Amino acid sequence: MAEKNYRLCISCRQTAHRDTLWRVVRTFPDHQVQLDEGTGRSAYLCPQASCLEAAQKKNRLSRMLRTQVPPEIYQALSQRLMEDLDRGGPDKNSY
Repeated sequence: MAEKNYRLCISCRQTAHRDTLWRVVRTFPDHQVQLDEGTGRSAYLCPQASCLEAAQKKNRLSRMLRTQVPPEIYQALSQRLMEDLDRGGPDKNSY
């Protein structure tokens, strides 16, 4: 049986294993938006600058999560992107 831990990036629409994607969660029942942990509605992004920019510019995270995404979430994702680039970047073969 095939492994079911694959998710779709909301920006580029590529399928990848969920461990390689960033997860943004609108928690239930308090509707707080946070990264990686929590139970509730989730959206996934590739750890690439183009996907992050498209998600922010076209308001894709807010539409997928059905709530406003605070600027701090985008800042945290940008910081993660910079840290990934400093470490040599994500593995391109995983996409």
